[in-house]
Amino acid sequence: MRITWKPHQKAGRLTKRSDLPDSVFAFPHDRAEPMTNASHVRNAIARFDQVAGVTEEQRKLAFANIKKAAEHYGVDLEKHLAQLGSRPKTGRTAADRKVSAKKAAATRKRRASSAPAAKGKAAVKKTAPAKKASAKKATARKKSSAKKKTGGKTAA
Repeated sequence: MRITWKPHQKAGRLTKRSDLPDSVFAFPHDRAEPMTNASHVRNAIARFDQVAGVTEEQRKLAFANIKKAAEHYGVDLEKHLAQLGSRPKTGRTAADRKVSAKKAAATRKRRASSAPAAKGKAAVKKTAPAKKASAKKATARKKSSAKKKTGGKTAA
């Protein structure tokens, strides 16, 4: 495994992600987690576990790249090591997802049962305050244009 990270900066102008070389990414194969400054390095550390679909070898390379970039930009890697792991994590447990799925199913069922009743009622259209404001503006514009035509005098 060869570390691929190299510092990259174009002086005086911002670069697009597509313009960046593969050597500035923690995961160069997937072009994931660019590290062009200290803030990006800290972000790569925080997101390390969230990158999915990479092999163990790619993860090792990414960690080595992050270490090199952290050293270059002066980021204290020891402070952030607790955030690193080896599996993608979403922060939600299986139990959390199960509870959310049950709530979603109940909501869909409730909405489906009340939908036919709502269709039978006549829709009541409310006048929005924005319409009143736009009508006032139109009246003001008419008065303004009338003043211009009469030389500043309003017609009685």
